Amino acid sequence: MSDDRPTENPPAVLETGVITELAPGVRRLIAPNAGMMTGPGTNTYLLGVDEVAVVDPGPAIDEHVERIQEVAGGHIAWILVTHTHPDHSPAAAKLASATGAELLGHAAPNGRHQDQTFEPDRIPWDGDVFEAAEFSLQIVHTPGHASNHLCYLHTELNWLFTGDHIINGSTVVIDPPDGNMGDYLRSLDRLREIDIDIIAPGHGDLIRKPRAVIDWHIEHRLEREAKVVAALKDSPDSTSRELVEQVYADVDEKFHELAEHSLLAHLIYLEEECRATMLRGRWRLS
Repeated sequence: MSDDRPTENPPAVLETGVITELAPGVRRLIAPNAGMMTGPGTNTYLLGVDEVAVVDPGPAIDEHVERIQEVAGGHIAWILVTHTHPDHSPAAAKLASATGAELLGHAAPNGRHQDQTFEPDRIPWDGDVFEAAEFSLQIVHTPGHASNHLCYLHTELNWLFTGDHIINGSTVVIDPPDGNMGDYLRSLDRLREIDIDIIAPGHGDLIRKPRAVIDWHIEHRLEREAKVVAALKDSPDSTSRELVEQVYADVDEKFHELAEHSLLAHLIYLEEECRATMLRGRWRLS
């Protein structure tokens, strides 16, 4: 397996506040929340022309909520969220209040880093098809990064709106207890079975080689899992904090605190597979 990502076209310049037409009836607006975890900012997608569906309205920043309404053109009839992390869904309540739009998605699970203000009017389930006059979206439940994570497949274009399940330019943190590495890998496997022409991620530019990128994500996680197993062989009865320096030796130390979350997700997955055990906070192979 290789650490090299599949080669994509040169990255576009992604500017906040600029509406970009990506395809007929598909536009992108980037929220002004650039940062270490969000890259250039959260991608908000506007689907349709006369009646508009907003996918991931982003953080509750008044400037962004106002800009969504300004550039929408048609009536904003629906707001769909991929999951309830604070950079994706908090603007939904404000935007719905201003437009009367229907909210679709799954309510926030209990736990940290969840937007408890999101209260859906309609809960779409895996396999459901959301029908609008100008387009339709098939619902794909993809737990892993978040237990309530949904992807939306634009059935006319074969574009998949992936939120944080797959982003461009980085891997995502899997943060237990809501994040689950086993679920994440199974969700990636499932996406390999779907006919996808383009991935429209929650952060970064369009991904035009979806199968290669999905395969890379699977391989990357399995490579990291192998490093976890090797570290447990070398240093049994270690804490996750002790293991992170070995498993993520290739990652800048300033990211090790974040990396420890995904490391713990790997350890829990190995435990679920009966390949590792934990006693009083220390891990060893079974």
